Amino acid sequence: MINRILNLDNPHNDSIFVWGARQVGKTTLIRAAYPNATYYDLLQTKDFERLLRNPSFLGEDLAVLNDGDTVVIDEIQKIPQLLDEVHSLIFRKNLRFILSGSSPRKLKRHGANLLGGRALKEILFPLVSAEIPDFDIHKAVRYGTLPRHYLISDPWKRLAAYIGVYLNEEIREEALSRQLKTFSRFMETAAFTNGEIVVYKNIAQDCGIDYRTVKDYFEILVDTLIGYMIPSFTHTKKRRSIQSPKFYYFDVGIANYLRNRRNIQLGSIDFGHAFEHFIIQELIAYLGYNGK
Repeated sequence: MINRILNLDNPHNDSIFVWGARQVGKTTLIRAAYPNATYYDLLQTKDFERLLRNPSFLGEDLAVLNDGDTVVIDEIQKIPQLLDEVHSLIFRKNLRFILSGSSPRKLKRHGANLLGGRALKEILFPLVSAEIPDFDIHKAVRYGTLPRHYLISDPWKRLAAYIGVYLNEEIREEALSRQLKTFSRFMETAAFTNGEIVVYKNIAQDCGIDYRTVKDYFEILVDTLIGYMIPSFTHTKKRRSIQSPKFYYFDVGIANYLRNRRNIQLGSIDFGHAFEHFIIQELIAYLGYNGK
């Protein structure tokens, strides 16, 4: 198992939200950190349907636990109303909850209880070079550093499957099923502007949609932790920058797949762009893990 930089222990035994894009390794990290915790996986039909039908079953299940015991709920965003019960159990029984999910977007959209400051918020990023023994920069630049992709020799089919799962799951959550082809086209266009200043009208023209829809689509990518907007630089904090930001996908392998950059050659322009993206990826993770 690869040792991750993100440490979920804290001196006050706080509850924690652990967010991160799909397949960054949240479940593996949490299971390793809390092997004896009471565990709920909302991807499992049994857990999901039972707690969706009646969230109060959670309190009944956990009545036998002791003060300070740990409970893990994986994919918490699938049942936002469960957080009211979690809040109550933290207050009444002093239980510690580790709540993981791909993003808080659905919770915010439904006005869910985010525990009023009673839970810390952490983000797990793809693997970074410091976490990988015998790190291979060429492999990372070509295929990215999602654990399931980096750890095999040729993950191209897994990259394709990842994009498919993301589109199906996230677009269904956004109630945009009829716009799946349009959103897929948008993701490809966004990949070709990856690392460049975002010009919404140009992207809208390429996709055949309104520029305001393009802004909404970028918001989905950012809120679901699939991408980042890097604001333009300004010399003064008092002057608001009028330039557009740059956009980067959260993992260089995703951008490479969407741009069909499969066989990137060392020294090529494509390698240079992908290498720059990887460095940005490392910097974002460094800042995130160090609370910057």
